[in-house]
Amino acid sequence: RCVEAFYIYFHAGRVEEPYVSITKKRQMPKDGYTEEIEKEVGQAEGKLCTHRSAFSRASVIQAFLGSAPQLTLQLYICVLQQEVTVARSIFMVLSLLSIVYGALRCNILAIKIKYDDYDIHVKPAAYLCIFMWRSFEIATRVTVLVLFGSVLRIWIFLVVLLNFLGFCLYPWIIFWLSKSPFPENIEKELSRLGTTIVLCLLTFLYAGINMFCWSAVQVELSDPDLISKSQNWYQMTVYYIMRLMENAFLLLMWYIYKTDFYLYVCAPMLVLQLLIGYCVGIFFMLVFYQFCHPCKKLFSSSVTEAFLSCFKILYFICQHHKSTLLTGKVAEKSPENTDEARGSSKTIDSQNGNIHQSVSSNA
Repeated sequence: RCVEAFYIYFHAGRVEEPYVSITKKRQMPKDGYTEEIEKEVGQAEGKLCTHRSAFSRASVIQAFLGSAPQLTLQLYICVLQQEVTVARSIFMVLSLLSIVYGALRCNILAIKIKYDDYDIHVKPAAYLCIFMWRSFEIATRVTVLVLFGSVLRIWIFLVVLLNFLGFCLYPWIIFWLSKSPFPENIEKELSRLGTTIVLCLLTFLYAGINMFCWSAVQVELSDPDLISKSQNWYQMTVYYIMRLMENAFLLLMWYIYKTDFYLYVCAPMLVLQLLIGYCVGIFFMLVFYQFCHPCKKLFSSSVTEAFLSCFKILYFICQHHKSTLLTGKVAEKSPENTDEARGSSKTIDSQNGNIHQSVSSNA
């Protein structure tokens, strides 16, 4: 692909192309109006676009199935040896940049797939917000996993296994609940077994991405494109709340079971820094969706309104659960209260009777 892409690029414009294709894109709405623009795309430009999309997908695969495990392993070695060499630090920085770049490409691909009908222009501020968002999110996540794995080496396998199985099976469970037919139009040359293998590999990549950060591309097996094109704010809110709780729990377990090996580390300060770093990543994510998203004009509601509505729903659920518990406790205590009331009324009646007897005797 690289050789062919360079060959097409350097030979473009020298020979007149036999045919061109016409694509129609809509601009972002301005003052409530959208314009449709027609553009001629030559054969060479179309091939270059195909290669560029393939390179973007390959960078995502390489980042989360290659660089992410490599970064985790190198950081684990540094923690055990209590030393960060120059060569290892360079490799860790390159691995982190590779993961962040893959996550950034995943965000841009998700935007282009969801809003394929529109002509999208991503501004430098959007790239900067995505870079900061993914850098803080991935760096803190990898550090939390390494710290937890350094003190509880057996339990880290259970944490990783539960994360992978949960995210791998989630698209299949949604597909089974939707009762949609099995997707057959992925590739004409693939058999049913080949299609199943491709879908399993896709969900495996989806689980690998969600293991370290939020996957901007949501897999939906019932959709012909295998990708959900709706913006699900509720799902994103639940993911980040659960991930923040999981990181806090893993750090708490590390703090409880840490050995004398970590005497040189201020443990409370490190825990606080990691939690704040993850919250900073969430902050840059909110800034991106609120101000820098190239298609923010197409959102039915702003990100702040969406997240506030999600938090209100969770708050009402918690309040309803508390109210049911309180009513249950009141119902349990009600017979005792009635017995006490009856006993008190009997004592009052007896006291009144004694008073009447004393008054009559005096009379």
